[in-house]
Amino acid sequence: MLQEEKLDAFLDAFLDGKSDSVSVDTDFWEEETEETEKEGFWDYQTVLAVPKGKGKLPKRTLVSIGLILIAIPLTIWIGVTFFADRKYLVISLVLAVFTILPFFMVFEGRKPKARELLTIAVLVAIAVAGRAAFFMLQSFKPVAAVTIIAGVSFGAESGFLVGAISMMASNMLFGQGPWTPWQMLAMGIIGFLAGILFQKGWLKARKGSLCIYGFLAVLCIYGGIMNPASLVMMSYAITPKNLLAIYMSGLPVDLVHATATVIFLWLASRPMIEKLERIKVKYGLIEET
Repeated sequence: MLQEEKLDAFLDAFLDGKSDSVSVDTDFWEEETEETEKEGFWDYQTVLAVPKGKGKLPKRTLVSIGLILIAIPLTIWIGVTFFADRKYLVISLVLAVFTILPFFMVFEGRKPKARELLTIAVLVAIAVAGRAAFFMLQSFKPVAAVTIIAGVSFGAESGFLVGAISMMASNMLFGQGPWTPWQMLAMGIIGFLAGILFQKGWLKARKGSLCIYGFLAVLCIYGGIMNPASLVMMSYAITPKNLLAIYMSGLPVDLVHATATVIFLWLASRPMIEKLERIKVKYGLIEET
């Protein structure tokens, strides 16, 4: 009971600026984790994120799987085949609608509050601003890291939404093109898979676990989608020889992107997840149904 009172006091001070009038023990969670704080990089890094209904995927996640595996690839294929890859803005908007549908299933049976949508919007804004801030360093971007954090904190469909919309919005600065739908799909899958793996308990909210996933996801998922997409956009034949050549030429770029994701996750994953969890505890956001 005492621990709950201290948590409430800390949340009031952190979110409402009442620190002058309330005496708060800002280390209330360290009392329970004094030993874990001393562990090494590969050991458990304590955060508040805990998946609800562990191992069970909500129906909106199953809907997202259908969209990712069927509707979105089919939409991209229609754009490439019937519109010569020139209607990429329309295709991007259609994909954006697909990403939003499962997210709004979170609010089934109740009216969403503005602050619930605002939290996701802020994560998208952070990803877009982060990509713009590192414009001088090609492929050294924090978008994948923010997307993974969103998937872990708010679920698979929110991770997909943040990843896809971040790429679409940031391309308003970097330039729209036939690559935009492919980037939306690739980055969205990274956040979506992070949410599923966390829900299943296979991905832990630890620095080491998140960094390993981030490196492999960017290298295998983002690079694995964008490299063949480059062949499609350049109208080259998709042959084993061409695929090997495009993967080898894109490997240095993918390694830079994957390394950047590890760095950003190492530096930002714990403070961001803890702050997001405090907001969720304070306002009861995005509850699992």
